[in-house]
Amino acid sequence: MDLRESDEQQLLRSSVAALAGKYGHEYLMEKARTGGKTTELWAEAAEAGYLGVAVPAEYGGGGAGMIELAIVAEEIAAAGCPLLLIVVSPAIAATVIAKSGTTDQKERWLPRFADGSVRMSFAITEPDAGSNSHRITTTARRDPEGAGWRLSGTKYYISGVDETDATLVVTRMEDAASGTLRPAMFIVPNDTPGMTYQPIEMAIHSPEKQFTVFFDDALVPDDALVGGEEAGLAALFAGLNPERITVAAYTNGTARYALRRGIDYAKDRTVWSTPIGAHQAIAHPLAKAHVEVELARMATTRAAWFYDAGDHVAAGEAANIAKYAAAEAAINAVDAAVQAHGGNGMAVEYGVGTLVGAVRTARIAPVSREMILNYIAQHSLGLPRSY
Repeated sequence: MDLRESDEQQLLRSSVAALAGKYGHEYLMEKARTGGKTTELWAEAAEAGYLGVAVPAEYGGGGAGMIELAIVAEEIAAAGCPLLLIVVSPAIAATVIAKSGTTDQKERWLPRFADGSVRMSFAITEPDAGSNSHRITTTARRDPEGAGWRLSGTKYYISGVDETDATLVVTRMEDAASGTLRPAMFIVPNDTPGMTYQPIEMAIHSPEKQFTVFFDDALVPDDALVGGEEAGLAALFAGLNPERITVAAYTNGTARYALRRGIDYAKDRTVWSTPIGAHQAIAHPLAKAHVEVELARMATTRAAWFYDAGDHVAAGEAANIAKYAAAEAAINAVDAAVQAHGGNGMAVEYGVGTLVGAVRTARIAPVSREMILNYIAQHSLGLPRSY
């Protein structure tokens, strides 16, 4: 593994940064205040090919890997306008379909992921199950008249349903041979009769909203089942490591943005004829946060490298480590930036107080810090399972 980026990766990073820099944090906050969406940023990033960078070339994508998609997610966030739907749509949904979808599903969806003309939400969490797939109660059963599948259940904290075209829904379906329930995923267009959703009022200000989604005997055709009846867990797991890697990248970018704002303020703000950044009480927290963010970025690159190399066992551990490290680093980076600003840290115009809730969420979603530690304890350290 070489931590030095190739010329192509460096060009991708600088190009994405330049594009996102035209928008910035004020753009994001204005959309949040007015109820708007980041349509212009998404469209321009799609047109440039950035959102489809990891889609296979035969379907019109860039043919690159998770390293490149992580670069895109990080640099857009580093400009102050993180896009959660990059995690949900190109990283999870497109990867699942590319890895586990049928030929027809790939031909139908992947070219549109590649050019950004389609966006897809991902629905796994439930009110009483979180992301524990063993307790998911949303079920899929054969339509009695043979018209396809009937979905029933409730999903919770599903991102961006109001601005996506379809939702990749994790359900449980009955195994005809054993009678047991097993995981399955369906591509459900958001206008499907029987599928409804309502927003969750959030304390975080973001154009990208969260929803409770209801399936009331929603009918989908046979070809909505991703990969067929035998895909099961393999299809589900195809999206989980990319999810953690791109969340880590997105969070690293947000941390970099916060640090840049804190550092700039510490250089410019003068008290008693001295820039406040000359005082160790201001400088050391920012320096410590920088170290932590750089370590998290290296962990994220390592996880993406394992994933692209096809070592999914190593990628599983590394992706969890990266996501954990990025969340902790981002929380500390935002805290240091806010503290460096003093009272101005909580003023909207300075662009750091608005990040407090966003980075705190990274400790919780898409998998909590505690569940990552459980995973590491069990799988990396060989300790007895605690849950």
